[in-house]
Amino acid sequence: MPETPPTAAGAATSDADLLHHTTTAVREAGSALRERFGEVVRYDTREELMRALAANDDVALDILRPRLTGLRPHARWVEDELDGGALPPGEWWVVDPAEGNVNHLHALPEWAVTATLVRENQPVLTVVHLPLTGATYTALAGAGAHLDGQPLRVSETADLGLSIVATSQARPDEEEKIVQRVGSSVTAMLFDALVVRTSVPATLHLANVAAGRLDVFWQFAGARADLLPGALLVAEAGGRVSDAEGRPWTTQSDSFLAAAPGVHAGAVATLSR
Repeated sequence: MPETPPTAAGAATSDADLLHHTTTAVREAGSALRERFGEVVRYDTREELMRALAANDDVALDILRPRLTGLRPHARWVEDELDGGALPPGEWWVVDPAEGNVNHLHALPEWAVTATLVRENQPVLTVVHLPLTGATYTALAGAGAHLDGQPLRVSETADLGLSIVATSQARPDEEEKIVQRVGSSVTAMLFDALVVRTSVPATLHLANVAAGRLDVFWQFAGARADLLPGALLVAEAGGRVSDAEGRPWTTQSDSFLAAAPGVHAGAVATLSR
Protein backbone atom coordinates (compact mmCIF):
# COMPACT_ATOMS: atom_id res chain seq x y z
CA MET A 1 0.00 0.00 0.00
CA PRO A 2 1.34 3.47 -0.83
CA GLU A 3 2.99 5.37 1.96
CA THR A 4 0.90 8.22 3.28
CA PRO A 5 2.67 11.51 4.00
CA PRO A 6 2.14 13.16 7.38
CA THR A 7 -1.16 14.97 7.77
CA ALA A 8 -2.52 17.72 9.93
CA ALA A 9 -4.26 16.94 13.19
CA GLY A 10 -7.66 15.38 12.57
CA ALA A 11 -6.88 14.40 8.99
CA ALA A 12 -7.00 10.84 7.73
CA THR A 13 -3.93 8.87 8.86
CA SER A 14 -3.75 6.27 6.08
CA ASP A 15 -4.80 6.02 2.48
CA ALA A 16 -7.34 3.33 3.39
CA ASP A 17 -8.83 5.59 6.06
CA LEU A 18 -8.79 8.48 3.61
CA LEU A 19 -10.66 6.41 1.02
CA HIS A 20 -13.37 5.62 3.57
CA HIS A 21 -13.91 9.29 4.45
CA THR A 22 -13.75 10.37 0.82
CA THR A 23 -16.45 7.84 -0.02
CA THR A 24 -18.72 9.31 2.64
CA ALA A 25 -18.25 12.83 1.28
CA VAL A 26 -18.82 11.81 -2.34
CA ARG A 27 -22.02 9.95 -1.44
CA GLU A 28 -23.34 13.00 0.41
CA ALA A 29 -22.63 15.21 -2.59
CA GLY A 30 -24.39 12.67 -4.79
CA SER A 31 -27.47 12.80 -2.61
CA ALA A 32 -27.64 16.56 -3.01
CA LEU A 33 -27.45 16.26 -6.80
CA ARG A 34 -30.05 13.49 -6.84
CA GLU A 35 -32.53 15.89 -5.24
CA ARG A 36 -32.05 18.21 -8.23
CA PHE A 37 -32.58 15.46 -10.82
CA GLY A 38 -35.70 14.62 -12.79
CA GLU A 39 -36.82 17.52 -14.96
CA VAL A 40 -35.18 18.46 -18.25
CA VAL A 41 -33.46 21.81 -17.79
CA ARG A 42 -34.12 24.02 -20.81
CA TYR A 43 -31.54 26.47 -22.13
CA ASP A 44 -31.47 28.59 -25.29
CA THR A 45 -27.88 29.86 -25.27
CA ARG A 46 -24.42 28.60 -24.36
CA GLU A 47 -24.40 31.07 -21.48
CA GLU A 48 -27.60 29.58 -20.04
CA LEU A 49 -26.14 26.10 -20.40
CA MET A 50 -22.96 27.07 -18.58
CA ARG A 51 -24.94 28.62 -15.72
CA ALA A 52 -27.01 25.45 -15.34
CA LEU A 53 -23.90 23.27 -15.33
CA ALA A 54 -22.21 25.53 -12.78
CA ALA A 55 -25.26 25.41 -10.50
CA ASN A 56 -25.00 21.61 -10.26
CA ASP A 57 -21.24 21.79 -9.73
CA ASP A 58 -21.63 24.32 -6.94
CA VAL A 59 -24.15 22.17 -5.04
CA ALA A 60 -21.73 19.25 -4.96
CA LEU A 61 -18.60 21.33 -4.38
CA ASP A 62 -20.17 23.06 -1.39
CA ILE A 63 -20.06 19.62 0.24
CA LEU A 64 -16.90 18.17 -1.28
CA ARG A 65 -14.46 21.04 -0.95
CA PRO A 66 -14.64 21.52 2.85
CA ARG A 67 -14.82 17.77 3.51
CA LEU A 68 -11.87 16.82 1.32
CA THR A 69 -9.82 19.84 2.34
CA GLY A 70 -10.33 18.80 5.93
CA LEU A 71 -9.02 15.34 5.13
CA ARG A 72 -5.89 16.58 3.31
CA PRO A 73 -5.32 20.21 4.31
CA HIS A 74 -2.16 20.55 2.24
CA ALA A 75 -3.54 18.99 -0.95
CA ARG A 76 -4.32 21.48 -3.70
CA TRP A 77 -7.39 21.45 -5.96
CA VAL A 78 -7.60 21.24 -9.71
CA GLU A 79 -10.00 24.09 -10.33
CA ASP A 80 -10.94 23.28 -13.96
CA GLU A 81 -12.30 19.77 -14.48
CA LEU A 82 -11.59 20.03 -18.21
CA ASP A 83 -7.85 20.63 -17.68
CA GLY A 84 -5.31 18.07 -18.83
CA GLY A 85 -1.56 17.58 -18.64
CA ALA A 86 0.83 16.93 -15.78
CA LEU A 87 0.26 18.44 -12.35
CA PRO A 88 2.92 20.22 -10.28
CA PRO A 89 4.56 18.11 -7.54
CA GLY A 90 2.60 17.20 -4.42
CA GLU A 91 -0.94 16.07 -3.69
CA TRP A 92 -3.96 17.21 -5.68
CA TRP A 93 -7.67 16.58 -5.48
CA VAL A 94 -9.03 15.94 -8.97
CA VAL A 95 -12.79 16.20 -8.54
CA ASP A 96 -15.66 16.11 -10.99
CA PRO A 97 -18.64 17.20 -8.90
CA ALA A 98 -21.10 16.19 -11.62
CA GLU A 99 -19.45 13.84 -14.11
CA GLY A 100 -21.86 13.69 -17.02
CA ASN A 101 -23.43 16.98 -15.92
CA VAL A 102 -25.11 17.57 -19.28
CA ASN A 103 -26.87 14.22 -18.91
CA HIS A 104 -28.15 15.33 -15.50
CA LEU A 105 -29.61 18.47 -17.09
CA HIS A 106 -31.33 16.36 -19.75
CA ALA A 107 -32.82 13.95 -17.16
CA LEU A 108 -30.60 11.12 -18.45
CA PRO A 109 -29.33 8.66 -15.82
CA GLU A 110 -25.67 8.46 -16.87
CA TRP A 111 -23.93 10.76 -14.39
CA ALA A 112 -21.82 10.44 -11.27
CA VAL A 113 -19.77 12.23 -8.64
CA THR A 114 -16.05 11.48 -8.58
CA ALA A 115 -13.08 12.38 -6.41
CA THR A 116 -9.51 11.22 -6.98
CA LEU A 117 -6.42 11.98 -4.92
CA VAL A 118 -3.30 12.32 -7.07
CA ARG A 119 0.15 12.16 -5.48
CA GLU A 120 3.17 13.06 -7.58
CA ASN A 121 1.05 12.65 -10.72
CA GLN A 122 -0.11 9.15 -9.77
CA PRO A 123 -3.71 8.41 -8.72
CA VAL A 124 -3.69 7.08 -5.16
CA LEU A 125 -7.39 6.53 -4.56
CA THR A 126 -10.66 7.22 -6.28
CA VAL A 127 -14.38 7.16 -5.56
CA VAL A 128 -17.03 7.07 -8.29
CA HIS A 129 -20.59 7.26 -6.98
CA LEU A 130 -23.76 6.82 -9.07
CA PRO A 131 -26.48 8.53 -7.02
CA LEU A 132 -29.46 7.15 -8.95
CA THR A 133 -28.51 3.52 -8.30
CA GLY A 134 -26.50 4.01 -5.12
CA ALA A 135 -23.55 2.13 -6.62
CA THR A 136 -20.10 3.21 -5.41
CA TYR A 137 -16.91 2.20 -7.18
CA THR A 138 -13.65 2.62 -5.26
CA ALA A 139 -10.01 1.88 -5.91
CA LEU A 140 -6.88 2.19 -3.80
CA ALA A 141 -3.48 1.93 -5.45
CA GLY A 142 -2.05 -1.50 -4.66
CA ALA A 143 -5.20 -2.67 -2.88
CA GLY A 144 -7.65 -3.41 -5.69
CA ALA A 145 -10.89 -2.02 -7.06
CA HIS A 146 -14.32 -2.62 -5.58
CA LEU A 147 -18.02 -2.06 -6.22
CA ASP A 148 -19.86 -1.57 -2.93
CA GLY A 149 -17.13 -3.53 -1.21
CA GLN A 150 -17.02 -6.45 -3.66
CA PRO A 151 -13.81 -6.97 -5.69
CA LEU A 152 -13.85 -6.03 -9.37
CA ARG A 153 -12.11 -7.95 -12.17
CA VAL A 154 -11.89 -7.12 -15.84
CA SER A 155 -13.23 -9.59 -18.40
CA GLU A 156 -11.32 -12.66 -19.53
CA THR A 157 -12.23 -12.28 -23.20
CA ALA A 158 -9.40 -12.84 -25.67
CA ASP A 159 -11.20 -12.07 -28.93
CA LEU A 160 -11.84 -8.49 -29.97
CA GLY A 161 -14.44 -9.80 -32.40
CA LEU A 162 -16.52 -10.94 -29.43
CA SER A 163 -15.99 -7.76 -27.43
CA ILE A 164 -18.23 -4.87 -26.48
CA VAL A 165 -16.15 -1.72 -26.78
CA ALA A 166 -16.86 1.92 -26.02
CA THR A 167 -15.62 5.43 -26.60
CA SER A 168 -16.60 8.89 -25.46
CA GLN A 169 -16.46 12.51 -26.57
CA ALA A 170 -13.82 14.21 -24.47
CA ARG A 171 -15.31 17.70 -24.62
CA PRO A 172 -17.53 19.92 -26.80
CA ASP A 173 -15.96 21.99 -29.55
CA GLU A 174 -13.05 19.61 -30.08
CA GLU A 175 -10.53 20.53 -32.77
CA GLU A 176 -11.13 19.08 -36.21
CA LYS A 177 -8.20 16.67 -36.32
CA ILE A 178 -9.35 14.99 -33.12
CA VAL A 179 -12.93 14.75 -34.37
CA GLN A 180 -11.64 13.09 -37.53
CA ARG A 181 -9.52 10.69 -35.49
CA VAL A 182 -12.50 9.76 -33.33
CA GLY A 183 -14.62 9.06 -36.39
CA SER A 184 -11.93 6.89 -37.99
CA SER A 185 -11.46 4.90 -34.80
CA VAL A 186 -15.19 4.21 -34.46
CA THR A 187 -15.28 2.99 -38.06
CA ALA A 188 -12.31 0.70 -37.44
CA MET A 189 -13.88 -0.73 -34.30
CA LEU A 190 -17.20 -1.28 -36.10
CA PHE A 191 -15.31 -3.65 -38.40
CA ASP A 192 -13.27 -5.41 -35.69
CA ALA A 193 -15.40 -5.53 -32.51
CA LEU A 194 -18.77 -7.08 -31.80
CA VAL A 195 -20.57 -3.93 -30.62
CA VAL A 196 -19.44 -0.29 -30.33
CA ARG A 197 -20.98 2.00 -27.72
CA THR A 198 -20.56 5.79 -27.80
CA SER A 199 -21.75 8.05 -25.00
CA VAL A 200 -20.58 10.30 -22.19
CA PRO A 201 -19.20 10.31 -19.57
CA ALA A 202 -15.96 8.32 -19.91
CA THR A 203 -15.84 7.38 -16.23
CA LEU A 204 -18.94 5.20 -16.43
CA HIS A 205 -17.54 3.27 -19.40
CA LEU A 206 -14.32 2.73 -17.48
CA ALA A 207 -16.21 1.51 -14.42
CA ASN A 208 -17.87 -1.03 -16.71
CA VAL A 209 -14.48 -2.15 -18.05
CA ALA A 210 -13.27 -2.61 -14.47
CA ALA A 211 -16.39 -4.65 -13.69
CA GLY A 212 -15.94 -6.88 -16.77
CA ARG A 213 -19.12 -5.64 -18.48
CA LEU A 214 -17.20 -3.92 -21.28
CA ASP A 215 -13.93 -5.14 -22.76
CA VAL A 216 -12.35 -1.97 -24.18
CA PHE A 217 -12.62 1.79 -23.76
CA TRP A 218 -10.65 4.36 -25.73
CA GLN A 219 -10.69 8.12 -26.08
CA PHE A 220 -8.70 10.79 -27.88
CA ALA A 221 -7.72 13.85 -25.87
CA GLY A 222 -9.51 14.20 -22.56
CA ALA A 223 -9.15 15.77 -19.14
CA ARG A 224 -7.65 14.43 -15.95
CA ALA A 225 -11.03 14.38 -14.22
CA ASP A 226 -12.68 12.07 -16.76
CA LEU A 227 -9.78 9.60 -17.11
CA LEU A 228 -7.90 9.35 -13.82
CA PRO A 229 -10.73 7.74 -11.79
CA GLY A 230 -11.39 5.06 -14.39
CA ALA A 231 -7.69 4.50 -15.09
CA LEU A 232 -7.14 3.55 -11.45
CA LEU A 233 -10.30 1.41 -11.34
CA VAL A 234 -9.29 -0.55 -14.44
CA ALA A 235 -5.65 -0.97 -13.43
CA GLU A 236 -6.59 -2.19 -9.95
CA ALA A 237 -9.14 -4.59 -11.49
CA GLY A 238 -6.40 -6.23 -13.54
CA GLY A 239 -6.82 -4.34 -16.82
CA ARG A 240 -4.28 -2.73 -19.11
CA VAL A 241 -4.09 1.06 -19.36
CA SER A 242 -2.04 2.71 -22.11
CA ASP A 243 -2.34 5.22 -24.89
CA ALA A 244 -3.97 4.12 -28.15
CA GLU A 245 -0.62 2.93 -29.50
CA GLY A 246 0.15 0.78 -26.47
CA ARG A 247 2.61 3.12 -24.77
CA PRO A 248 2.38 3.97 -21.05
CA TRP A 249 -0.43 6.45 -20.44
CA THR A 250 0.08 9.68 -18.53
CA THR A 251 -2.07 12.77 -18.20
CA GLN A 252 0.07 14.28 -20.97
CA SER A 253 -0.84 11.56 -23.49
CA ASP A 254 -3.01 12.52 -26.47
CA SER A 255 -4.98 9.28 -26.36
CA PHE A 256 -6.20 6.75 -23.83
CA LEU A 257 -6.94 3.02 -23.91
CA ALA A 258 -8.16 0.72 -21.15
CA ALA A 259 -8.84 -2.93 -21.91
CA ALA A 260 -8.98 -6.46 -20.65
CA PRO A 261 -5.49 -7.94 -21.08
CA GLY A 262 -6.65 -10.50 -23.63
CA VAL A 263 -7.85 -7.88 -26.12
CA HIS A 264 -5.51 -4.99 -25.39
CA ALA A 265 -3.11 -5.82 -28.23
CA GLY A 266 -5.98 -6.26 -30.66
CA ALA A 267 -7.44 -2.91 -29.68
CA VAL A 268 -4.06 -1.23 -30.17
CA ALA A 269 -3.80 -2.77 -33.63
CA THR A 270 -7.28 -1.56 -34.60
CA LEU A 271 -6.76 1.96 -33.28
CA SER A 272 -3.33 2.22 -34.93
CA ARG A 273 -4.59 1.55 -38.44
